Amino acid sequence: MRNPIGGHVPVAGGLAKVGLGHARALEAETVQVFVANPRGWATPPGNPAQDELFRSECAADSVPAYVHAPYLINFGSHTEATVERSVVSLRHSLRRAREIGALGVVVHTGSATGGRAREEALAQVRTHMLPLLDELTHDDDPFLLLESTAGQGSSLCSRTWDFGPYFEALDSHPKLGICLDTCHIYAAGHDLTGPAGMRQTLDLLVDTVGEGRLKLIHANDSKDVVGAHKDRHENIGAGHIGAEPFRELFRHPATEGVPLIIETPGGKDGHAADVARLKELRGTAAV
Repeated sequence: MRNPIGGHVPVAGGLAKVGLGHARALEAETVQVFVANPRGWATPPGNPAQDELFRSECAADSVPAYVHAPYLINFGSHTEATVERSVVSLRHSLRRAREIGALGVVVHTGSATGGRAREEALAQVRTHMLPLLDELTHDDDPFLLLESTAGQGSSLCSRTWDFGPYFEALDSHPKLGICLDTCHIYAAGHDLTGPAGMRQTLDLLVDTVGEGRLKLIHANDSKDVVGAHKDRHENIGAGHIGAEPFRELFRHPATEGVPLIIETPGGKDGHAADVARLKELRGTAAV
């Protein structure tokens, strides 16, 4: 399949029982889950029976799965405790991802807090994140997927070219990839709506990090205008990006085989409608 389309699913009550049940209701072809409270530092062990069921059912249905790491993680923080907790939290997400058969772990690229220079924060990213990448030595270990932000505050990575210094800090590690969020990249200042906006943005991304690094796409429209630096997702076609750029996204060589995950408003019904809308755009993109 050129681009499996699915959504982020809730898993409280059982990774397989609840998460995959929700995914089937969306007619999802790919799924993303949390394996810990996204707004906390807890590192729960998981349920081996649910892990195995989730892994086996995803494999049987050819549904690629992804884990989103907690939002609090920030390897550029000036607070030592935050960095230490970030290491523990991300290591946990990577381990749990392998246990459930997930292909990648999405982590936000963070910010240089405390008024520190970007170079200093990136040096800290190297010190603490590179060892985690070096621990990914199993054949079934996930990729670590960097997700840029909407450009708020002292963000380390918001425009496509910001991935360059981040990748350099991590020696362009072979287990390093990118999760591109369409809302974030638009809010950061890349106008996806022009005649070639999506194509040019994806071209820039490939020019910056090379081919084959784009592993996942968070497909979200935006409630705000381009360059607003606001992370507010909207349903596909209902925001300022509109539907047409998503059709263009399906046509770009860099997105070949890359799954799309929606993180849009509206609950289960809204997600089901967005999954259906993206499938429709995927179908017409090939024409």
